[in-house]
Parts: sequence; structure tokens; C-alpha cells
Amino acid sequence: MRVIAGSAKSLRLVTLDSLDTRPTTDRIKETLFNMISPDIPCCRFLDLFSGSGGIGIEALSRGAEYACLVEQNKKAVACIEKNLTFTHLHERARVITGDAVLAIDTLERKTEVFDIIFMDPPYGQLFEQRVLSRLSRSAILTERTIIIVESDLKTDFGYIDQLGFQIEKIKKYKTNKHTFLYRRT
Repeated sequence: MRVIAGSAKSLRLVTLDSLDTRPTTDRIKETLFNMISPDIPCCRFLDLFSGSGGIGIEALSRGAEYACLVEQNKKAVACIEKNLTFTHLHERARVITGDAVLAIDTLERKTEVFDIIFMDPPYGQLFEQRVLSRLSRSAILTERTIIIVESDLKTDFGYIDQLGFQIEKIKKYKTNKHTFLYRRT
């Protein structure tokens, strides 16, 4: 896995040698960032379920002002910290070790607000529903915040309307998809 573009372009990132994380492929990452590229410069980016940090680091490399990366797996957190240091992006990043919902609580207490929230939870375990439920009543996002959920193709977002979100678009790939959500105004 490598950084696709920006200040850390072409740098290879450390990943876990296990099935504990599932890094977003370079091809899918490039497609995602092509879609959100106008929103990246100077944004505040939250990467939930960060794995080795590839998505948050890509955002920083492409000009995000700040990124917070949240990961529960301590070995993955060690990868994130190595990758941030290696790419010289650590000064604009914060790493939180722990549960994504509890991290949202922490970020609220610090009165942090994000322009883009990305999450790539383990597939098929309904983590995205739990996090979206918490985000629906959270002060860390505004009506302009983009929420992007990476999930398998079968993931159903039929509950989104009840949480006060709307689906803006869905980008499908061979085995997974990105669902773009906004708070309904």
C-alpha cells in the first residue's frame, strides 16, 4: 500500500501482516480521492476504523489541514504512528486508540468538528449502523459534513432516513462500495 498523491506521493506504508485489517486497495483509494478531491484541501478529516492509516494519511498528503485517525487494534495503531512519522505528516494528525463510538464522545468533549468523516468498519457486523446512530446526534459534524462509509455490496442502509441522514451517492466496486451521506437539512 502506498500514498497515491500529494506531499507523500509514492511512499510505501507499513501494514499489518494479518487478517485483522483490510487495507483499501490503491485503485479504490484513488477513485475515492478523485471523487472528493475538491473537498480535501484545508479540511478536517476523521478516519474511523483506520487500520494502518492509509486513508487519513492520503487526506493529509493531499492537503487536509488535520486528520484524526481512530483504531482499536494496538498493532494497527503502531503502524499508523510509524506511517505518520515516515510520511512527515504526524504534526497535523492525532491518533486515538479505542472504540469508534467512544472516540466520537472524546472528540465532542474537545469540541472538534470535521468536514469529512470516513469509516471502513469490519464488514457484516453492523458497526457502521452503531457509529451512524451516534453521529446522528453528534456535534462533531455539520450539515455540510460528508460521511463516507466503505462496506460490502450487501450492506443495507435502509435505516439512514430514520437517523436524519440522506444518501447523496453510492459508488460500487467489484466487492464493496462507498456510500456518501449528509445530514438532512
